[in-house]
Amino acid sequence: MALGPSGVAIRDRLKGLTTEDDKVLRLVGEHLGSLASRDLKTRCADGLEHDKDTWAARKRDLTEESSSRWAGSITKATHDQWALSRRCQVAHIQGLEAGVRTLMHRLSQPIGEKGTKRAPGGYRSKGEWFQKSRRVHTLEHRLDVARAEREAGAVHVVRGGKKLARNRHNLKAAQLTECEWRQRWQAERWFLQADGESGKRFGNETIRVTPDGEVSIKLPAPLAHLANAPRGRYVLAAKAQFRHRGDEWRDRVSGNRAVAYRIHLEVARVRWYLTASWTRPVVQTIPLEAARAQGMVGVDTNADHFAAYRLDRHGNPVGEPRRFFYDLAGAADHRDAQIRHAISRLLHWAKRAGVAAIGIEDLDFTAEKTREKHGRRKRFRQLISGMPTGKLKARLVSMAAEHGLAIVAVDPAYTSMWGDKHWRKPLTSGKRKMTRHDAASVAIGRRALGHPIRRRTAPPHDDQSDRRGHRTVQAGPGVRGREETRPRIPGPRTRSVQPDAERKRATRAPKTVRDARSDQVWVQDSLLLTD
Repeated sequence: MALGPSGVAIRDRLKGLTTEDDKVLRLVGEHLGSLASRDLKTRCADGLEHDKDTWAARKRDLTEESSSRWAGSITKATHDQWALSRRCQVAHIQGLEAGVRTLMHRLSQPIGEKGTKRAPGGYRSKGEWFQKSRRVHTLEHRLDVARAEREAGAVHVVRGGKKLARNRHNLKAAQLTECEWRQRWQAERWFLQADGESGKRFGNETIRVTPDGEVSIKLPAPLAHLANAPRGRYVLAAKAQFRHRGDEWRDRVSGNRAVAYRIHLEVARVRWYLTASWTRPVVQTIPLEAARAQGMVGVDTNADHFAAYRLDRHGNPVGEPRRFFYDLAGAADHRDAQIRHAISRLLHWAKRAGVAAIGIEDLDFTAEKTREKHGRRKRFRQLISGMPTGKLKARLVSMAAEHGLAIVAVDPAYTSMWGDKHWRKPLTSGKRKMTRHDAASVAIGRRALGHPIRRRTAPPHDDQSDRRGHRTVQAGPGVRGREETRPRIPGPRTRSVQPDAERKRATRAPKTVRDARSDQVWVQDSLLLTD
C-alpha cells in the first residue's frame, strides 16, 4: 500500500498589483536572491566540514543585511539545496556504475553473441566493439571524478536551473531572445519564500496573509524605507483568494498554525503568484484486506494513456476496458495539466465503480534509460524518459487520498507479457477490442488482489477424471513462482489432455518382441478378423 500525502500546496494569482507593488517585489526578490547565492556559495565551500557554528556565523552575516527571519529562511533553503545535490550525486554515481557494468559485460562477450532476456549479448561488429571500449574508459574516468567529489563533499549547483543556463547558449532552439532569457534567468534567481512558524500571528511573520487575504511582507533592512505599514512591513494591494482548499487554509491561519509562502513571477505572462504550503499527518492507509474487499481497478501506465479495467474481489474482469488519454508533448505546465486531467477522470470513474483501491505498477526507469542498456534504441529510450513515473505516482497518491481511494503498488515484472498471453484473447469479442495494454491492466489488478495472473481452467468431466478430482493448472497461493511459466513436464496433466509425442513413444506397445529364450527377432502379425 502506498502512503498518502504528507503535505499540501495551493496557489493563487495576485491580481490588482500596482506599479509600486511590482517594483517593491522585484527589489526585495533581487536583494534576497543575491544573499541566497552568496550563502549557497559559502555552504558549498564548507563541504563536509560544515557544523552548527558555521551555520550560526552565516546566519549572523545574513541578518545584518536582511532580518533574522529572512536569514533563517535563506539558510534553510541553502541546506535543502545542498542535500538535494548530494542525493543527485549518488544517483549519478549509480548510473555510471550501471553503465560501466553493462559495457564490461558486453565487451567480454564474443562479437555477434546473442543476448538473453536477463543479459545482453555481444556487440555486432568489431568497429562497435572498439567504440564501446573507448566509451567504457570515459565512463570510468567520470565515475572516478564523481566518487572523489562525493568523498570531498563537493557539489555542483546552479541557482536558476541548469536547463535555463544551457538555453543561453542555444537561444534559437529555446525560442527565446537574449532579453527574454535574461528576464527569466533573473526571476528564477530571486528569493521570495518564507517558512511558517506555529504560534506566530497567522502562522508566518515574514510573509503574512490574513484570513481576509491581505498580503504583507517584512522588508529587509536596506529596503525598510519602502514600507507602507508599521514595523517595516509592506502591504500589497492585491488580495489572496485561495479557492481550492480555501477553508482548510483559513482554519490554519486563524489558529496561528505554520504556513509557508512563496511569491514568484511568471515572466512570460507577467503575472505574480502566491503559493501556500503546509504539512499534515500522513494519511493512514486502510488494511490491504479491506482495500481488496470491493474489488480493484488495475491501471497500466503508458506513454499516452492510462489503460484501466475493473475486477471483482475474485479477480474476474467486470464491464469494459477504459482508456484515459493524455499528451506529454509541449511545455512542462501543459504536461502537468494533461496528467492531472487524466488522473481526475480515472479517479471519478473508479469512484463510480464502487471500488476502494487502485492497483498500479511500481515503475522506476532510473536504471533503464542508459545508452548502454538499450544501445541504438533511441526512440525507446526517449519514450521511457518522457514518462513521468515518479511525479505521476506521487500525484496519483495525493489525488486518490482526497477521493478516499487507496493505491496498491505492485511489481511490474511481466505484467504486459503475461496479460497479453492469458487475458487478451479470452476477453476479445466482436463488440470488445482488447489491446495489449488492456490485458496488462487486468494482470496488474489481479496481482494487486493477490491472485496469480494466469486464468483458472475448469477441471475435466467425471468420465475423464477420478470422480472430478481437483485437477487444474492453477497453482496454490503458497507455491513459489506460481506466476511464472510452467516448466515442460513429460506426460499429460489430466486425462482429458492428449499426451505429447515423447509420452506416446514411452508408453506404446512395441511392434517387435524379443524372445527371452533366444536372440531371434520376430514380428507380430495383425489379428485376422473372420465371420
